[in-house]
Amino acid sequence: MISIRRRLIAVGVLSLLTGCAHPPATRPGIAPDALTVRVMTYNIQSGGGDLTRVAQVIRAAAPDVIGLQEVDVHWATRSNFADQATALAEQLGMQVRFAPIYQLPGAQPGDPPREFGVALLSRLPIATWRNDTITRLSTQQANPVPAPAPGLLEAVIDAHGVPVRVFVTHLDYRADPAVRVQQVSEMLGYLGDGSGPTLLLGDLNATPDAPELQPLFQRLHDSMADRGEALTYPAEAPIKRIDYILASRHFETRTASVPATTAADHRPVIAELLLYTNSEKSRVEGAR
Repeated sequence: MISIRRRLIAVGVLSLLTGCAHPPATRPGIAPDALTVRVMTYNIQSGGGDLTRVAQVIRAAAPDVIGLQEVDVHWATRSNFADQATALAEQLGMQVRFAPIYQLPGAQPGDPPREFGVALLSRLPIATWRNDTITRLSTQQANPVPAPAPGLLEAVIDAHGVPVRVFVTHLDYRADPAVRVQQVSEMLGYLGDGSGPTLLLGDLNATPDAPELQPLFQRLHDSMADRGEALTYPAEAPIKRIDYILASRHFETRTASVPATTAADHRPVIAELLLYTNSEKSRVEGAR
């Protein structure tokens, strides 16, 4: 299974390297070997009762790439059985890929399946994507036990000619970290050695000092590290940070912020990242 996944990614990367002709997103004062990519992660709480308001928050941030969690697709009355992934993509003029965690029969005969999961929105071309499996403790069963389930979205995007792997995730929320420990271990297997530019966006349901997150921080850099508390939950009066933009050594954080908004029960995280196209620069920056 892993070898097939690697071959698919390799094919996507090759096609990006040979077929992309997008101008670099450079800005004044930025080194010529660096591109800028605006990245966002946002747990939208199934639209928070007003998906248009969520779209306004995203539009104001003007991200290139967004990882969304708690996305309803024909899921429930709380979201009017809307396809929120497609609706947001249409409102924002972005590409979308949706990775369900749960899929149930439609509410009525003939209705589309009810789905709930994570999504990727992108202004940059999405070359390949897949819905990976990690251990989960289902919220749809009365007495769940940890078991493999989908909902780890993995994609390759074309960042102005540079292939970037992007993961969108939502980890277990329970106080007992046992399931998160397993989830982090499995995600590290998908991440691999980090030899290429990689981003992981998500609601990790644990604070930065949580022991179960430390293996991730050894592989990827926390874009909000050393930038104050940057609390994200609950949105009205946040007391902890559980939402993250993690990046490989190929990126340097130029700016990062947590906008104050109550459009959902989490606040989003936004980072402007420098993606170095010079391999030596990437190596040096990654050692910091």
